[in-house]
Amino acid sequence: MPELPEVEIVRRGLERVMVGARIDKVELRRADIRFPFPSGFAARLCGRRIVSLGRRAKYLLFELDSDETLIAHLGMSGSFRIEKGVTSTPGEFHRERSKDPKHDHVVLRLDNGCVITYNDPRRFGFMDLATSAALEEHPRLSGLGAEPLAPEFDGDCLAKLFTGSRAPLKAALLDQKRIAGLGNIYVCEALFRARLLPTRPASILANARGVPSRAAAALAAAIREVLGEAIEAGGSTLRDHRQTNGELGYFQHAFRVYDREGLPCVRARCRGTVARITGSGRSTFYCPICQK
Repeated sequence: MPELPEVEIVRRGLERVMVGARIDKVELRRADIRFPFPSGFAARLCGRRIVSLGRRAKYLLFELDSDETLIAHLGMSGSFRIEKGVTSTPGEFHRERSKDPKHDHVVLRLDNGCVITYNDPRRFGFMDLATSAALEEHPRLSGLGAEPLAPEFDGDCLAKLFTGSRAPLKAALLDQKRIAGLGNIYVCEALFRARLLPTRPASILANARGVPSRAAAALAAAIREVLGEAIEAGGSTLRDHRQTNGELGYFQHAFRVYDREGLPCVRARCRGTVARITGSGRSTFYCPICQK
């Protein structure tokens, strides 16, 4: 499943061509994706201008001039394709995404000549409409936790979230009700950078009075760093993910621990070997020597 950096990259790619444009035509090529489209979906989009394009966790938020917001989730394999005349994939390294029309489920034709196509082979993504003023009350958004790229996300924030928590660090960080948008890859990478074992209790991020520990400050910085680097690198292309222009993400070439089981630790002067443990259907990669 695309993680926060991949969704942010898609948001930025769409923002450049969609914000300020009017949706002139909507084509729904099926009655549902993961869930049925809301009542009057196409009619409520048609003729509306896109005011802004935001993101909350892994949800894309298209604010419309009708005081409604289109909520879109990519699921496991969903992607948006931008076409204007001849589809191009700029960049020195690129691979054009599949355009198999049987997986093109939603097509938006804009007044600026762009065609935005939502393609989803596995159909785990979905779209919904919500009143913009009550967006945070939407069932998909109301229970989400802190945004890891928000300015206020720091050691103090982590301490408040995890004071007294007995959950292992890895599991605690993946809890979307505490921190929104973090996924398996980037949690592994952040814990490695912060030199923290994924199995340690999350309570190490604060003392008994709730004061943030050095581990909390290091982990908050590592999370922001790894997410920022992944966004700049175009994300981590694993299986289905592509950017809106068809380019691959390249952060996977900078993995320091994820998917490196049995390889030497990349940290200078560390003689450890990357290990892997599994739990809840996920693999966790870490160095048992330099992560404490």
